[in-house]
Amino acid sequence: MNAPSIANAVEVFDLLRDDLAAVEREFAQQAASPVRVVTDIASYLIAGGGKRIRPLLLLLAAKALGCRSESRIRLGAVVEMLHTATLVHDDIIDEANTRRGRPSSNTTWGNAKCVLAGDWLYMQGFQTALAERNFRILDLLISLTQEMVQGELLQMEKLGHLINEEEYFDLIYRKTACLFKVSMQLGAVLEAPDPDEPEAPFEQVMGEYGRNLGIAYQIIDDVLDLTAQHEVLGKPTASDLREGKATLAVIHALERGTGADREAIRTVLADRSFARVPHTQILEILNRHGSLAYATDTACAYAEAARLSIAELPDSKYKRALLWVPGFVTTRDR
Repeated sequence: MNAPSIANAVEVFDLLRDDLAAVEREFAQQAASPVRVVTDIASYLIAGGGKRIRPLLLLLAAKALGCRSESRIRLGAVVEMLHTATLVHDDIIDEANTRRGRPSSNTTWGNAKCVLAGDWLYMQGFQTALAERNFRILDLLISLTQEMVQGELLQMEKLGHLINEEEYFDLIYRKTACLFKVSMQLGAVLEAPDPDEPEAPFEQVMGEYGRNLGIAYQIIDDVLDLTAQHEVLGKPTASDLREGKATLAVIHALERGTGADREAIRTVLADRSFARVPHTQILEILNRHGSLAYATDTACAYAEAARLSIAELPDSKYKRALLWVPGFVTTRDR
């Protein structure tokens, strides 16, 4: 008889309730600085919440492989600290005013203080990771940092320009999926029998799961940016187009649209506004060519690839939770 599957988010979060609470405490403790403004900004960001999906993935990967070490708590806090630092920098780069339904930190403290607080938070994450005395952990985090910075620079170069699907997938791997991948790999590294080995058992499997899940996550994020209500999303809708970013549904419509359709999309990307072409017109073009459905279907294909990648993982309630997560990622509304 097959073991029961994980049915909903409540069951997954109940499974990790104590660990996630410990990660939150560790995050808050590590984010405290002798310089008051750093602590204030970090506390504001922590209070803003978020899905905490990256530490959740690290914890599930570690516990699926039998990890009992407290290192999983520290590294869970590390990946959320790195993620939070990148959000601070993203808001500054994108000149964002809101994040998760609240004013973004840079609107309160200004760009200069926030970019430095983001830098401090990032390096505090590295200092926490350094305490593990594991070179593989540092190797993964350094490579991750390089990928994310390169992704941000590549995206800045392409703002307002048309890109193809290959370029899009490279961007979202660097900016989003790489952190999902490394979160899963870190969970595997914690149970490595020999920390001096270049790769832990199941590290590649976990990494492949994280990569596929992260790509699915970002594609859905991009679809929601186009379609969700402002009140649900917690930030202005269609912000990607207003920032000159061509996402998967838009690329699909550009390849299949009429001359007038392509001109309308190019105008929005070049203007970085809907002053000449309204958002409703762009949505009509995307719906008429099935572009939103195409992007959603692509995300679901990557989600299924994530599930298949851990087929050989020993069965446990944590593996079943990992099998549930891709469905959550592709059906969320924010």
